[in-house]
Amino acid sequence: QVQLVESGGGLVQAGGSLRLSCAASARTRSSYVMGWFRQAPGKEREYLAAITRSGVNTYFADAVKGRFTISRDNAKNTVYLQIASLKPEDTAVYYCAAAPSLGSNYQYWGQGTQVTVSS
Repeated sequence: QVQLVESGGGLVQAGGSLRLSCAASARTRSSYVMGWFRQAPGKEREYLAAITRSGVNTYFADAVKGRFTISRDNAKNTVYLQIASLKPEDTAVYYCAAAPSLGSNYQYWGQGTQVTVSS
């Protein structure tokens, strides 16, 4: 069982940046592909980015390429999502999730962290 806890959300002005963290309760080193998603009010959950077990390969949704960066520190069992040039439409609850491999379903989810971007 893997428990994921997101942090780093908050109220930010448009144009600012934010780094979200996702801490895992169990050893995730080389064990899981990690992903970030978000869900805005009244909208479906949206895939944002993923990172392979080693951290060498990263993948991004087209909508966030160039502004979002995903990274991981396996020694700390933590995955990060750096968001630059925040926009009001980035307002959402951000979730991290863990999957056994690329292309497989994400099995474990965090509780989410709220990001609110003011204009």
